[in-house]
Amino acid sequence: MKKTAPRPPALDDGLSAWHRSLIDRRRFLLGAGGGGLAMLFGPPHTARAADDDRTWETLDLVQQHLFPSETQAPGAREINALAYLRFVVRDPKVDAEERDFILHGAGWLDGIAREMHEAPFRDLDDSQRESVLRRVAASQAGENWLSLLIYYLMEALLTDPAYGGNPDGIGWKWLAHIPGFPRPTADKTYPRLLS
Repeated sequence: MKKTAPRPPALDDGLSAWHRSLIDRRRFLLGAGGGGLAMLFGPPHTARAADDDRTWETLDLVQQHLFPSETQAPGAREINALAYLRFVVRDPKVDAEERDFILHGAGWLDGIAREMHEAPFRDLDDSQRESVLRRVAASQAGENWLSLLIYYLMEALLTDPAYGGNPDGIGWKWLAHIPGFPRPTADKTYPRLLS
């Protein structure tokens, strides 16, 4: 009997499958006591991740480092990436493990910054931040955390402005993208959780 090659997933399924694989890998790492996550970020925490100003300041700086502003291109600040990430993290429909992973990551990143440079991430210069992020990216758990932040940066860049990112369609304009119609109306969007 002749075997046929499996059919590739539809393009629309590719991003969703990639996102699911991040979650699956992250759950594995979170569940593996003393595993890769603990080695990179320290012992696992059972307490709820901090949702405070310092956490958000660190996440903002990471986003700006990963997706900097340029003269001819919007960066994290222009696409409203931090407000969009707040929306995601505070959305009750978002998986609690994913929310905690994002928020704990900021604290763990500060710990690594202090270990490497004796200062929190927010007090480092660009080259020091780069060295900290490269160290984080060298582990599977850290790569997953950064990949998740990049995933939400891309969502903020490409989402309809009704969801809090991509204000005035700045990302669409930069990419010369014409959005589909009809666009979402206020009664067809997620509740506005932006603060």
